[in-house]
Amino acid sequence: MIESAQRFTGRAADYNEFRERYDPEVLLPRLRAWCGLQPSWLVADIGAGTGMLADVFLANGNQVLAVEPNAEMRAACMALHAGARLKVLDACAEATSIPTESIDLVCAGRAFHWFDVDRSISEFRRILKPDGWFLSVAFGRDEQETGANVEAKALLRSFSDAGGYDADAKYARLPEYLTRDRHHEEIGGTMRLSKEQFSGLLRSISTAPLAGDTRFVEFQHEIDRLFARYAVGEYIELATRYWINVGRL
Repeated sequence: MIESAQRFTGRAADYNEFRERYDPEVLLPRLRAWCGLQPSWLVADIGAGTGMLADVFLANGNQVLAVEPNAEMRAACMALHAGARLKVLDACAEATSIPTESIDLVCAGRAFHWFDVDRSISEFRRILKPDGWFLSVAFGRDEQETGANVEAKALLRSFSDAGGYDADAKYARLPEYLTRDRHHEEIGGTMRLSKEQFSGLLRSISTAPLAGDTRFVEFQHEIDRLFARYAVGEYIELATRYWINVGRL
């Protein structure tokens, strides 16, 4: 994850301001029903970024270990959570530095698709208590739902330097690991974004060109064109999707 983590350098501000937030009212009732989530549980958020998924568990009263290998994202997470029940660790999914059998629930948000799946799952098994739980929750643009969503995905791909990278292939492997007590749910929705919010969201994507890249001006121009094509008034509407998997490893 170390090499891929560097993709987030220079993105922390846009990421924190414009990325889609996880909703505690969506996740917490399901986790309480499916795995008996309690405020007393110690949670490890892997690839925590600025702490958006950790915020869900902090709202539940949990203590959280936020594992994040990118220095800028780690600094943002610490600044945003000063005084909270959260400890930030400079580590990665494949080597978390967390003691063996110490965690009640390991969670991973959008960062999961950057992990070495086999090595990270092995690490999660090591740090989880016996019969502990693993949660993977992806939330954001549904890349195949509406014209605006499909074209946003195509735009990002056209400017990406990530080669044959395929996030969906990694999420598709989860059922082979969550062999006990697995729960899966997909939840669709929508979000309305201003031009500034839409632009910031696409800039925050880890494969998008950064300011200073020779492609950045063209990238921003194409974002503006896409917004103009689909906006109704001052907003564009995108389809969203939660993709939730929880179970025992």
